[in-house]
Amino acid sequence: MLTIDNLTYRIQGRTLLEDASATLAAGWKVGLIGRNGTGKSTLLRLIREADDESDSAIRIGKAARLGWVAQEVEASDRTILSETLNAHTELAQLMHDSETVTDPQELANVYERLTAIDGWSGEARAASILTGLGFTQSDLTRACREFSGGWRMRAALAGVLFAEPDLLLLDEPTNYLDLEGAAWLESYLKQYPHTVLLVSHDRELLNNAVTHTLALESQKLTVHPGNYDSWQKKRAEQLSQLEAQKAKQDKDRAHLQSFVDRFRAKASKATQAQSRIKMLEKMQEVVIPLAERTHPFEFPAPDQLASPLFVLDEADLGYAEDNPVLRGVHLRVDNDDRIAIVGANGQGKSTLVKSIAGRLGLIDGNRVAAPKVEVGYFSQDQLDELSVGDNALDHVRRMRPTATDGQVRSIVANIGFNRDKAETKVEKLSGGEKVRLLLGLMALKSPHIMILDEPTSHLDIDSREALIHALNDYEGAVLLITHDVYLAEATADRLWLVNEGRAGPYDGDLSDYRALVLQADRAASKNAPVAPAAPSPPPAPKRSDSEIRRATADIRKRISAAEREMVKIRKELADIDAELADPTLYDNDPQRAVSLGKSRDRLNAALDATEESWLAASEEFEAASSA
Repeated sequence: MLTIDNLTYRIQGRTLLEDASATLAAGWKVGLIGRNGTGKSTLLRLIREADDESDSAIRIGKAARLGWVAQEVEASDRTILSETLNAHTELAQLMHDSETVTDPQELANVYERLTAIDGWSGEARAASILTGLGFTQSDLTRACREFSGGWRMRAALAGVLFAEPDLLLLDEPTNYLDLEGAAWLESYLKQYPHTVLLVSHDRELLNNAVTHTLALESQKLTVHPGNYDSWQKKRAEQLSQLEAQKAKQDKDRAHLQSFVDRFRAKASKATQAQSRIKMLEKMQEVVIPLAERTHPFEFPAPDQLASPLFVLDEADLGYAEDNPVLRGVHLRVDNDDRIAIVGANGQGKSTLVKSIAGRLGLIDGNRVAAPKVEVGYFSQDQLDELSVGDNALDHVRRMRPTATDGQVRSIVANIGFNRDKAETKVEKLSGGEKVRLLLGLMALKSPHIMILDEPTSHLDIDSREALIHALNDYEGAVLLITHDVYLAEATADRLWLVNEGRAGPYDGDLSDYRALVLQADRAASKNAPVAPAAPSPPPAPKRSDSEIRRATADIRKRISAAEREMVKIRKELADIDAELADPTLYDNDPQRAVSLGKSRDRLNAALDATEESWLAASEEFEAASSA
């Protein structure tokens, strides 16, 4: 279906691809992965612009139809449904011909082709795709101009899915979808009848919807069968093999060089020395790819406050007194809560967290917060709140007006900006860099509650992984809205469901919720809950829940302490192994080698004991949680 043969591409003197080759077969669902800035979106553009010449570096199957989401649907008077139907140009033309052609034979040909491509069911299929992506039945007859840019992007995605091109190119399709839409898209792509090439940082999508992984690394392309996790495992195995090969080669090289150094000057050994010099020259060095380090996120521990940190009591939330978005909300947030908020777009998730953050006043009811509680709030909307013309240093100086220039630069460096990036105006920063800056500025407040509304849309997979580690190490409460199931499952232990004007705890996990979403008829989901109706919010959390949270708080701390200790021990072991791998150590400092060996035995014993402690604490946590 797609062949890339020795493709080289440079932009402004920078090489993105050099002699890169790959072949994708028809029917494959391929995840294109790579760090931000490696050229994934550029490669998709080159594929779109490829010509049909046989000597081209990019060749697409003969007569294959190519499809992609070029831009959002135009804000016109045409309906969303008609815009989607028109995206299938052949079907649109055939339907027009079926109404205008008068020649019997030509009309018969039109009907035959419509039957072949299942054209008569086109409107129903288009409606199904649109509702799967979150539109209601009433939305389908509304004009495109009535929808925001994000919803028109969904309509554009619906159009290309309906057209069913032979090669479908998708670039971060879940960025403008909610969790429900992302789950539907994942299911749809699994069943898609043709080839898909997908760029995404959504690990769940890359694991569940693809059959092959196309990795763009070091300006090369490699194809691997299987999903993202299988590629990552294979890559780790290959790296381990390379490291072993390099260690052996370094040992052989040192041995040969030692012989040359000792006998080069001796006439009786000159021939042998020259032979070993040639062997050294011919030895092809094993090169281990340099791993790009992702700068960690850091969220400092807040001052301890008594629970609850925050309570909404019989609150009506929204923007108009006569038309609340949510009614009778009774929820509380405790110190160690990790809550993912689910519900379809437009149901009121952002309204809820804005009310908790104090960015939106209550229509009715009470908001009670612990004295001195600090709430940190992140939203995609805040990307536009950064001061144009200022850099990261300027933003930190405003928050730390008494700090010295050196202290400000140190803070900015800890956030993840080197000297050049620290002085780059925010409008020149990438989306991921803006997210990092906003999260770093929020962390400076040492919040007791962090509210994160879609924090990962601009982050690559490694940065998302770093955010997961930081959130799990953070000692405050977290409220999370995200379409990234992997992030939610790794950080949240409870769900709130926002649906049909209500908000309350959801009795189930994300797997349960996703299964219900996929089973539900999305066409009726706006008139009935996507999942079973949210349980009526209780007047207050049950005491047993509070007791469980208090009981597991100490256990969680022991688990986290054990995990940190295991990381520390493994690092020390890695340092010792690296030193023991030096073949000259045993000749130059045998006592050091013996000492390192003893230290290694001691650390291995400590690691075993720590792992036992971690396992015991984990089992204790499970028992306490289910009590």
